[in-house]
Amino acid sequence: QVQLVESGGGLVQPGGSLRLNCATSPDIFTLRIINWSRQAPGKERELVASITPDGGTNYASSVKGRFTISRDAATNTVHLQMNSLKPEDTAVYHCNVQIGFSKYWGQGTQVSVSS
Repeated sequence: QVQLVESGGGLVQPGGSLRLNCATSPDIFTLRIINWSRQAPGKERELVASITPDGGTNYASSVKGRFTISRDAATNTVHLQMNSLKPEDTAVYHCNVQIGFSKYWGQGTQVSVSS
């Protein structure tokens, strides 16, 4: 069973920061690319950031320079540090992994950016 548990969402003012966390199992953490995706109401799902097992990262152009994805091997957790948040960052954020032909998702965490 693939375990992906997100936390850290909430309500923040524009310009503020949040850190999202994706806790997973050791085998997923050490072997798989882990992604953060988001979906806002009425919009397509967007891949926000990815991190490889050796720490390589990739970002959507919409978040580059504001978001940072990182890995914590001590806790098997992938973090998404989100700075300079904008109202358009409002969405449900999910971490996810691809294993073979299947994609696995966590339950999601809501991020709301509003004054």
